[in-house]
Amino acid sequence: MKHRTLFIIWILMIISLGIQANNLSIIPYPNSVVAHPGTYQFDVCHLSFDKALKNEAMYLESMLKEDFGLSSITVKKGANIRLLLSPQFKNAEAYQLQIGKKGVTITASSARGIFYGIQTLRQVLQMRDKKLCADYLTIKDEPAFKWRAFMLDDARAFKGMEIVKQLLDEMAILKMNIFHWHLTEDQGWRIEIKKYPKLTDIGGTRDSTQLNWYESTTFDGTPLTGYYTQKEIKEIVRYAADRHITIIPEIEMPGHASAAIAAYPWLGTSGKNIQVPCAFGVLSEAFNVADTKVLSFLEDVLSEVIELFPSNIIHIGGDEVKYEQWKDSPVVQRFMKEKRINSPTELQVWFTNHICTYLQSKGKRMMGWNDITGDKLHHYHDSVEGNMQQKLSSDALVQFWTGDLHLLQKAAESGHEIVNSFHEYTYLNYNHDKITPGLEYTFAPIPLEKAYSFSPIPKDFPIRWRNQIIGMGCQMWGEWIPTVKSMYKMVYPYWAAHAETGWTQESKKDYTRFKNALAYFITRWVEKGYISNHPF
Repeated sequence: MKHRTLFIIWILMIISLGIQANNLSIIPYPNSVVAHPGTYQFDVCHLSFDKALKNEAMYLESMLKEDFGLSSITVKKGANIRLLLSPQFKNAEAYQLQIGKKGVTITASSARGIFYGIQTLRQVLQMRDKKLCADYLTIKDEPAFKWRAFMLDDARAFKGMEIVKQLLDEMAILKMNIFHWHLTEDQGWRIEIKKYPKLTDIGGTRDSTQLNWYESTTFDGTPLTGYYTQKEIKEIVRYAADRHITIIPEIEMPGHASAAIAAYPWLGTSGKNIQVPCAFGVLSEAFNVADTKVLSFLEDVLSEVIELFPSNIIHIGGDEVKYEQWKDSPVVQRFMKEKRINSPTELQVWFTNHICTYLQSKGKRMMGWNDITGDKLHHYHDSVEGNMQQKLSSDALVQFWTGDLHLLQKAAESGHEIVNSFHEYTYLNYNHDKITPGLEYTFAPIPLEKAYSFSPIPKDFPIRWRNQIIGMGCQMWGEWIPTVKSMYKMVYPYWAAHAETGWTQESKKDYTRFKNALAYFITRWVEKGYISNHPF
């Protein structure tokens, strides 16, 4: 009877610990969580770390001070928070967090893994009776996908360095590792290019901004100006790197080029002098890719971009190119005939491959929206299915904004790595609160639960191609975020759902648990003034 009683107590303890582990408020949720009986209480914070982890140790010290008002002391012996490097982890982003009688130990094979362990630690630490505590546990964790991105459209709605740094801070806590920075658009050029100063002197300012929605004729009448100097960009790149975030710059080509053409009219296909547009939507201006001078301009721009961003990937956009100017241009038509290019769609693929080859010569890889594949995605494009002579370079990384399973599979079979950013789940701007039903550009808002349900690998996607999908991104397009507050309203808390989708194994996802765990972040974001109250 005694042994039976002990066995029942043991079973109940295991069940209790399992419930405790499953209810831990951590976003993104770890792969493996094992709770143990006991709680560690910090009377002091004594920190030790490997020499290569100075940046992470400084970040941890700052976090303890900011979140809990506690100072820490670096010691050689007797530490109760230890940061250790070990070769046992194959994934550089993996980590192990252990909390027990001797305190906290975070182990990883790289500084990046240690950093992510710190982000988990900050969510399990608690103040109880004015003492910092942490329940005993063991967490073993690594991300489901290597690409976990947030995109900011800074071109349509310039926000500035301090706001970008704030976004990077919150991305870091959510273990998002890619900041996709959309820097050029029809409505603004936001990156200093020293060889072409008019890009920012002229292209960095528009006279007004369209309000309400695409069909609106209401404008705010206020000039919008701003761009990032190369000095500021270098500072932001360093700031992101300290938080293990890679910045992927996006320089739009050959479409969405109006701001550049307003600055240098010879870049355009029509030859007209234009102003930087104040209205949004898909516009007609496109670079004259048949002109070698224009190609040299784009290579010059990319050369300066490459010097600023250490990432081995450069995003060229490539989306929503209207071909009417190319069709109407004798110069472009003659060029196509000389190159035996049969359609404007193929001309774009030819151009994209040209840029891809240039970037390869600089040791970089090209990325673009899935328009660059040459597939028909828009009503204003002709279908060339089965007649394409130009084929996109297999080295190109393709970011899918469409969710067509056939096109995803086709790209994977062609050797492309894929980032899945299916707009019906990941476009944060769809939660704009002034959408008018029945208009051409109406989009359905994305509830938090739907955003959370997104899977970068579609259910019926062939197993043999699944490794080609390397991750996902959520997008904050800039048309309807004239103020920082309006941007925050669409970002928070939705990007937390995408952060968990990018990190947490699908079998571990649980919307109820996730929603409850948001309390930590809601409190943080309210305190920092990003949101005014609990959104639920």
